[in-house]
Amino acid sequence: MEDFLNNYGLLSAFLISTTLSALLVVTRRVHLKLTYRQKDVSAIQSAHSVPTPRIGGVAVLVGALAAGVPMAMDGTGQTWFLALSLIPVFAAGLLEDLGVGVSPKHRLLAAALSSVLAIILFGAWVARTDLVGLDFLVAFAPVGIALTVFGGAGICNAFNLIDGLNGLSATIGITVAVALGLIASRGGQPDLATWGYVIASALTGFLLLNFPWGKIFMGDAGAYGIGHLLVWVAILMLDALPDLTPWALLLVFFWPLADTVLAIVRRRRSGKPTDQPDRLHFHQLVMRAIEIGKLGRGARHIANPLATVVMMPFFMAPPFVAVILWDNAVAAAIAFFCFVVLFATSYSTGVLLARAWRKNSGRKFIYGLMRQKVHSLIPYLPEYKG
Repeated sequence: MEDFLNNYGLLSAFLISTTLSALLVVTRRVHLKLTYRQKDVSAIQSAHSVPTPRIGGVAVLVGALAAGVPMAMDGTGQTWFLALSLIPVFAAGLLEDLGVGVSPKHRLLAAALSSVLAIILFGAWVARTDLVGLDFLVAFAPVGIALTVFGGAGICNAFNLIDGLNGLSATIGITVAVALGLIASRGGQPDLATWGYVIASALTGFLLLNFPWGKIFMGDAGAYGIGHLLVWVAILMLDALPDLTPWALLLVFFWPLADTVLAIVRRRRSGKPTDQPDRLHFHQLVMRAIEIGKLGRGARHIANPLATVVMMPFFMAPPFVAVILWDNAVAAAIAFFCFVVLFATSYSTGVLLARAWRKNSGRKFIYGLMRQKVHSLIPYLPEYKG
């Protein structure tokens, strides 16, 4: 397996993904008629203004799974099981990308079905949480299976929600995949480590065309599919590594989870459906702050990729800590809650500054900010019209 990792897997995943992504860009006039919809550039959450191929995730998934074929031929069933379990959520995402119109609820159900298939094929699910009371419940198989289905579908959806800037979803996916690979290596699971590195390599090939200028997007099929692969590598690691604490996995997936929970709470508090898009994701605030506050309203093509770069320390830090604390439940739990506080504080401060800037533009900004009465730094401030 080491020969595969060093001589074939990473390179083939990268080359296949890069080649297919480039082909999709070159032939965009052929398939844009199938995938382009006017709402792609007019949607409230959109961060681009030019019709762009949105099926780049197909290249990533083909690259990752094709690179895994030697592992399957070597006697492991991981490749075939991952590929089979991927079908429902990938199909739902691809149909949405092709304009068929699959609702968010139906895509979420497809993600749940993919997790059910993975449970059946692998015979694995989340059986421990490192929380005494909850562990007692999760030890009962139906509860553990339900938690696994819910968590798997939730993370798939989370990766779709963070796919909002050039390079953001791919870079977060690479960070998560590399962190999983490093943890699996430290735990003595080279096959699972290989999967982490292969997924990271396939995402890197796509990233070359996606960042910084956004020549191709991952799309729903790619975002949901990558989320499914990553969460199931994590679940298999939890099943194979008794010393691995689930708190470390929460740190690995911290950013997608935190942004999704924030979106749900924010929309509920504003009386909107939880599946209704808005412009108040963390990455959107950062992009608009750069665009309006520094570069000017006509510079979104620069603010978009620059926001990804600005956010890198924020979404890379929790997985980095997870690699260090992968077998220390108490320390990983403390780190997780520290990052929760940091995330909530950063978001609340950003919303506060944005509201103050809108209300007190120009030289009045500082004076108006000083008069602003801050009751609490929580991420549930009323939405503002950006």
